[in-house]
Amino acid sequence: MFVEMLLFIIAFLSLLAVFLLMVLVSRTAKLSFAEMVARLGQLDSNQARIEQAIKSEMAQNREESAASGRLAREELGNSLKGMGDTIAGRMMEIATLQKNQLELFAAQLKNMTAGNEQRLDKLRETLEIRIRSLQEDNNAKLEQMRATVDEKLHDTLEKRLGESFKLVSDRLELVHKGLGEMQNLASGVGDLKKVLTNVKTRGMLGEIQLGSLMEQILTPEQFEANVMTRKGSSAQVEFAVKLPGRDNTGRETVWLPIDAKFPQEDYLRLVEAQEEGNIALIDETSKQLEKTIKEMARLIRDKYLDPPHTTDFGIMFLPTEGLYAEVLRRTGLFETLQREFKVVITGPTTLAALLNSLQMGFRTLVVEKRSSEVWTLLGAVKTEFASFGNILEKTRKKLVEASNTIDTASVRTRAIERKLRGVQEIAAPEAAALLGNDAVNGAMDGDGEDSGA
Repeated sequence: MFVEMLLFIIAFLSLLAVFLLMVLVSRTAKLSFAEMVARLGQLDSNQARIEQAIKSEMAQNREESAASGRLAREELGNSLKGMGDTIAGRMMEIATLQKNQLELFAAQLKNMTAGNEQRLDKLRETLEIRIRSLQEDNNAKLEQMRATVDEKLHDTLEKRLGESFKLVSDRLELVHKGLGEMQNLASGVGDLKKVLTNVKTRGMLGEIQLGSLMEQILTPEQFEANVMTRKGSSAQVEFAVKLPGRDNTGRETVWLPIDAKFPQEDYLRLVEAQEEGNIALIDETSKQLEKTIKEMARLIRDKYLDPPHTTDFGIMFLPTEGLYAEVLRRTGLFETLQREFKVVITGPTTLAALLNSLQMGFRTLVVEKRSSEVWTLLGAVKTEFASFGNILEKTRKKLVEASNTIDTASVRTRAIERKLRGVQEIAAPEAAALLGNDAVNGAMDGDGEDSGA
């Protein structure tokens, strides 16, 4: 740190010498070159003396610093030694004091332990007496509580048992009523079974279900019931869908016959055989069901199909999904019915999908028929729109002329106002006398209308 300060002083003195030199040069600008050289030499000698003095001073300072450092180290060592001796003595004194205090504390702790043991013995005796009395009181109270609980439990059990028996009696009565209703239902099921065993009634149920599907999906104009689709035959198919003819005018109708069939006996015998697991009976009933379905398909082909007055295929509707699935399970039966008898088998779900697709086809045909009408209407609208454009152009021209006339009138009005600025206004009575009351009133009315507008 001291060295840095000396270097700073040397730098400062150098700068000061340069500054003095510059001042001297500025003052003695008119001096001769020899004098300037002499003075510079004098300055160099002064600077050399200063540097020699500074070096000697720095050497002396280093020697003094070394001496003072040695003295400080010696004094510090002596101080640490004395401090260590002092600390050791104090620690011996503290150890002795702590030993005496620990002995005193041990004696006090021994006395306290003996006193605590005596008090604990007395407390133990007192607690035993108290616990014994509490046990006796608790035993007495428990006996009272047991008697009370037994009494209330007996009353509650009697009450609950009475309620339970009453509830069981009510439930048994309801069960008895339910059994009566089940007997009535069983008799109703028997009646339904009798109905379903009647072939004619069973056919009516299939026809009702088929009619419900037709009414839900198609419009009344798109199908008919009890239609004689075959010319020269009085056989009527249950339902037939109207399809557009080949002339695309709708005057010639092509019928799509749909007939409901329900071979319940063969199907029930097959289901019973499957439940029993009788393989031979299952094969026999399956063949019988397949034979019945083929016979029904043949009747539909022979009675209702008559192309081109009808489609070249008909639809057999099976009113239950189980029966439809069983027919589909017969390998090759579906394809055989289509190929040999021109009949398509449908269930409730598949028939609904088929009718929906037909409905979409009908809508497409309606859109195609109406497209030409829409095109003609658009042509007429286009012609009328051209006429409207001409009228609109004439109206625009008239409006432009009116706007120009109004602009001209506005210009003339402003010119008249500029001319009349120098004319002095007179009072209203005098104006009325000069122009007449009617003119003034008319002008005032006009102003009132303008202000009101």
